[in-house]
Amino acid sequence: MEYSTRNQNNFWQDLPQPFFVLAPMEAVTDVVFRHVIRRAGAPDVFFTEFANATGWVHAGEKAIRGRLLKTKDDHPIVVQIWGGEAGDMEAFAKYCAELKYDGIDINMGCPAKSAVKSGGSALIRKPEVAIEAIAAAKTSGLPVSVKTRLGYTYVEEWRDWLTTLLQQDIAALTIHLRTKKEMSKVVAHYELIPEIKALRDEISPSTRLIINGDIRDRAHGLKLVQQYDIDGIMIGRGVFANPFCFQEGHKPSKQELISLLTYHLELFDQYQAELGRPFETLKRFFKVYIRDFDGASDLRFALMNSTSTAEVRKLLETEHLRLD
Repeated sequence: MEYSTRNQNNFWQDLPQPFFVLAPMEAVTDVVFRHVIRRAGAPDVFFTEFANATGWVHAGEKAIRGRLLKTKDDHPIVVQIWGGEAGDMEAFAKYCAELKYDGIDINMGCPAKSAVKSGGSALIRKPEVAIEAIAAAKTSGLPVSVKTRLGYTYVEEWRDWLTTLLQQDIAALTIHLRTKKEMSKVVAHYELIPEIKALRDEISPSTRLIINGDIRDRAHGLKLVQQYDIDGIMIGRGVFANPFCFQEGHKPSKQELISLLTYHLELFDQYQAELGRPFETLKRFFKVYIRDFDGASDLRFALMNSTSTAEVRKLLETEHLRLD
């Protein structure tokens, strides 16, 4: 069954306007962190970490470990996949449909060397492969979206590249408003949004247009919507500055941040065996919660030298006694 943006199973068409999306982030947006963000203030759509289609085809479930792990309250949730071999993309997409995901997103923007070898932003230079990947994913019957960048090397690449994608009748298009070469070293090119929107309206008006890059929180996103009249906002690194970023105008207290970290620890212990991630991977999250209050630096230093969730809890309990 080939998918069309007009398919009745296209959840993108039923979202509120505007809608907010939690960006897919490697080793971040797993089942644990998605539930943490849901408690802090849920976006309208969740994305998984990206998973490699070829890795799954040749190595099976072991190759992607807990990347596809989700729960019933993870909804709507889009699985992000990547790869350059159409047969692998088709097989993996159909498997994701069996797992009852709400949609499939193809990663065509990741600049990491490991992804560029056979997918990610490399597809910007291989439009014929990108077209085949989209067609392959559509055989799953799920709505297919794409997340990409403006270009590989030059900003001016955006028009030809996005034209190619929009001609494929995709459900949604997320644009990180930088090139692969720019990484995150320059400010996002918001000035291009009007031209990109006009191109979308001309070629595929039913495709939802989502903007990504440097968006801090819901309030910032709503200003962009008011200015540019876009469908959706995707927030990535903004969650590290404020995990409550999907709540408009909410500045969390010290108590709220520590409580949220405690919840994160509970979920990490609950899912650790299935995720297959060691305790050390937790440390990247401490800066999300332990910040912007007196003594945060010292507490964060102590947490970074801890060796178990039990030790972290003990440190937090000690800190809790000092709360006003």
